Amino acid sequence: MKVAIIKYNAGNIRSVDFALQRLGIRAAVTADPDYIKNADKVIFPGVGEAGTTMKYLRDHKLDSLLRELTQPVLGICLGQQLMCRASEEGNTGCIGIYNETVRRFPEGKKIPHMGWNSLKERKGDLFKNMEEEPYVYFVHSYYVPLCEDTAAVCDYGISFSAAMQRENYYATQFHPEKSGDIGHYILERFLKL
Repeated sequence: MKVAIIKYNAGNIRSVDFALQRLGIRAAVTADPDYIKNADKVIFPGVGEAGTTMKYLRDHKLDSLLRELTQPVLGICLGQQLMCRASEEGNTGCIGIYNETVRRFPEGKKIPHMGWNSLKERKGDLFKNMEEEPYVYFVHSYYVPLCEDTAAVCDYGISFSAAMQRENYYATQFHPEKSGDIGHYILERFLKL
C-alpha cells in the first residue's frame, strides 16, 4: 500500500509516521504532487498556526492538490481545520473541502483544550464497531462547529466536530497517533478504506 504523508511547515508529521510504522506501514513523507496523486491513501497532519500554514500550502500549490484528490484523505488536528472554508485564527481563508468556519473556543474555558476526552454520536467509516464513548487525545484552541459533515462529537463546554467525513475526505480534530489503542484502530480503519 502506498501511503503519503503530506510534508509542509507543520509539526507532528513524525509522530504520525511512527504510528503508521507501528501498524506495519512505511509511508512516504513528501510534498511531491505526483507521488501524492498516485498514493493509495493520503494523510494531512498538522500542528501549527492557520495563516502561515495556508500561505505555505498556497505557495506550493498543495491547497489545490488536496481539493483534487480522489483517494481517501485523512486530515488530523490543524489538517481538519485547514480542510474547512475559513478559520477565525488570523481570519484565514482555507482549503474549502468542508463548508465551515473554524471558531476559537469562547472565554471561560482553559485554552488550549488539551488532554483526553470522549467521542459521542459517532457515525461513518472510521468508527464502525467502536466501543461506547472511546477516549481520544486533543490539543487545540480552535474548533469546527457541528455540521452536516460531523462524524463524531466532543463536548468542551460546547459541542464541536471531533471528526468529519465528506465523500473521500476524513478528518479528526483529535490526534489518533497519540490516542493509544483507539487511535490505532481509527488509523487502521482509514488504511482499510
